[in-house]
Amino acid sequence: MIVVAGEALIDLVPQGAGALVGLQPALGGGPYNTAVALGRLGSPTAFCSRVSSDAFGDALLNGLREAGVDVSSVQRGAEPTTLAVASIGADGSASYSFYVEGTADRLFTAPAQLPDETRAVSFGTCSLVLEPGASAYEELMRTAAARGVFTTLDPNIRAGLIPDADAYRARFKSWLPSVALLKLSEEDALWLGGTPREWLASGPAAVVITQGGDGLTAFTRDGSAHSVPGEEVEVVDTIGAGDTVNAALLHGLAARDALSPAALADLGPEGWTDLLRFAARAAAITCSRAGAEPPYASELNV
Repeated sequence: MIVVAGEALIDLVPQGAGALVGLQPALGGGPYNTAVALGRLGSPTAFCSRVSSDAFGDALLNGLREAGVDVSSVQRGAEPTTLAVASIGADGSASYSFYVEGTADRLFTAPAQLPDETRAVSFGTCSLVLEPGASAYEELMRTAAARGVFTTLDPNIRAGLIPDADAYRARFKSWLPSVALLKLSEEDALWLGGTPREWLASGPAAVVITQGGDGLTAFTRDGSAHSVPGEEVEVVDTIGAGDTVNAALLHGLAARDALSPAALADLGPEGWTDLLRFAARAAAITCSRAGAEPPYASELNV
């Protein structure tokens, strides 16, 4: 089982141009999208979070169940659901403003243990920024890594939520010894500073950087770099594309029985190329439709 730990929220997506245009609620949150994408690809997946008991929270859990995701590790609370108001650029790129004060996901507490069958845990996005939940997710990350569980991190930077950029960058570096696979966008990499080689020296076995329509590159500890181009597609928006990449990488590694640092080292050029092409293809399908709608296995012939 792959466990995805992090926030579930509601994206409010504009249905046209202008500041007062109507907003369509959509299920979202980076970790949530990753869990749904994994479920649709057919990977046994569990979601670990705290979700409101309001109507939005019920809808979020129903979306996970429909994707085949185990929600038995989800905590519930009476606090409201986090809201993210999306703005869509002319190129389909999305930016967000957040309503997070007093919301349920911020009050997550680390579970005493993960499911016995857990093979990997994925972390990232707002859940590692907003306290007190951020410290609880950090505790879970360090505990899982110490027990030999494969861990992945996608920081998925939302700069507007980070009050002290330097403090966050230092905290990010402190996570790296507990991370097996680091995935981030070009924009995230520029904001964080540093290079893939520097991050690899701190702990991860591999670093994957997404470059939008230009594709993906994986950097490994042996000094290799493996790149694939992006898949050509008419972009509707990019919501959920990076989360789909997360899921595709984890799904592909699980299918190859490669959820360990040693197995990542043994993938080789052909293995990495196949894995990255699969992730690029999955992300392209997500970009071809509105909102975070990752593909099903049947759409990828897997």
